[in-house]
Amino acid sequence: MSLDAELGWGFHDFATPPADRVEAGRRGWSVMLDLLEEFDVPATWAVVGHLMLETCDGTHADHPAPEGWFERERNTWADREDLRYGPDLVADVLASDAGHEFASHSFSHVLFGRAETDRELADAELERSRELAADWDQSIDSFVYPRNDVGHRDVLADHSVTAYRGRSPTRDGVRGVFDSTVRDRSMLVEPTIDEYGLVNVPASMFLFGFEGPARTVAESIWADPMVAMARRGIDEAARTDRLFHMWLHPNNLTHERDDRRMRAILSYLDRQRSATDLTVETMADVARRVAGPRSSAERATASWQ
Repeated sequence: MSLDAELGWGFHDFATPPADRVEAGRRGWSVMLDLLEEFDVPATWAVVGHLMLETCDGTHADHPAPEGWFERERNTWADREDLRYGPDLVADVLASDAGHEFASHSFSHVLFGRAETDRELADAELERSRELAADWDQSIDSFVYPRNDVGHRDVLADHSVTAYRGRSPTRDGVRGVFDSTVRDRSMLVEPTIDEYGLVNVPASMFLFGFEGPARTVAESIWADPMVAMARRGIDEAARTDRLFHMWLHPNNLTHERDDRRMRAILSYLDRQRSATDLTVETMADVARRVAGPRSSAERATASWQ
């Protein structure tokens, strides 16, 4: 399981950020930490680097971001430190007994696959994230691209990242439910080593891809379809040696019914882990299993030979 831990940074470039999710970021973060600890499930927490700061000038003059990129931080959210900083929440992740992996979600949620994100900006995002991680005595082995917008993989390799979350081969939402239940399509994925020596750990299932009125109708007639699909993926992984990779944002937990969804999934995972040979890994665990404990540079050299 991987989590995109971003608070307000996930929406700071939106003209109209979704208020319910913006305000749910801290709540969802704490709920997920408690649930993962209760069921002893280690996860990969991909943290926006800016959250590790306690304060800043809101300008970031030495950062090569496009003009206006930090405008909301300086203006609309100037008095919303709870959306811009989260050292307390990051400390909670690192202190958890569940053994979570600390990973990067960039410094300021820049979209790496966009044309306007040049190599200089991608490099600056990784460099600043790595500096902040070092200040916390952490390293960055895994990277989750903001909005799953994959790009500049060579920059990740240059910064000694070993793994990234690749795009899911399955669809989200109603179409994903149809593919899984009607077409009987597997949600399991196969990690691979790319041309830069990085391990691509593809996503299997976004746990909040079926929302709104469709979810309400489905839950009133049947059970939560996301729970059913997650159980299906967990069962399939338990029968095979392949990977089922669930992901979400903490800010997806906007209501108690979202908490119930996650509790149902994690409790089922815990039961199946006890009853079968199923194991739970972080992205870094997967990378070590697939490529071994060598450095990214060594893996890249091996892939070219």
